[in-house]
Amino acid sequence: MIIAIDGPAGVGKSTLAKALAEKLGLLYLNSGLFYRGVTYMALKNGVNLESPPAIIRLAETLEFSLSREGLLVSGRLLSSKELQNDEVEQWVSPISSLVPIRHIVNKNLTKIGRNTDLVAEGRDITTVVFPQAEVKIYLDASLDARAARRFHQGTSQKTLAELKKTLAERDEMDKNKAEGRLQIAPEALYFDTSDLTIDEVCEKVMSVIEKK
Repeated sequence: MIIAIDGPAGVGKSTLAKALAEKLGLLYLNSGLFYRGVTYMALKNGVNLESPPAIIRLAETLEFSLSREGLLVSGRLLSSKELQNDEVEQWVSPISSLVPIRHIVNKNLTKIGRNTDLVAEGRDITTVVFPQAEVKIYLDASLDARAARRFHQGTSQKTLAELKKTLAERDEMDKNKAEGRLQIAPEALYFDTSDLTIDEVCEKVMSVIEKK
């Protein structure tokens, strides 16, 4: 079974997906981490981030795998601190907008999902990566709620106002990507999490999964 969760940044996709994966004993997959992995490795290797061909060449050499501990890129387990720092946050959206990068990442994602039961989350996970998913969920929340969640995560040095501005800009980029843009799959279950706890959302989603 594949459970796919879509939605904008800071909406609670990761928290919900991790909770569901733990409850159901499934592997957790975050497609955004793969793009962050490419971005982190580009920064680490001194790649010119304003040169798409250079980024693509690097991405083609990377090997991705997934374990219960997290994402491994070319055999190295990357921590959330490495993948979610401000520098990665600044560059991940433009890098993930590159169509060849999306093809490289999606090829790896579909390969992992071919023979694995997953709870997968990302921005085009229900529409592009796993359109065959048995359960599709779209999470949403107000910009204020999302910025506050990111602020309280403590992984960024930005102020609340700066985070709100960053998320708004990222929303605009994600909705206008040439490929894999943010959109709601017609058959997806829609939840606005602005005033809901993750436990409340999890309970609603679990009832749907049990019916499936």
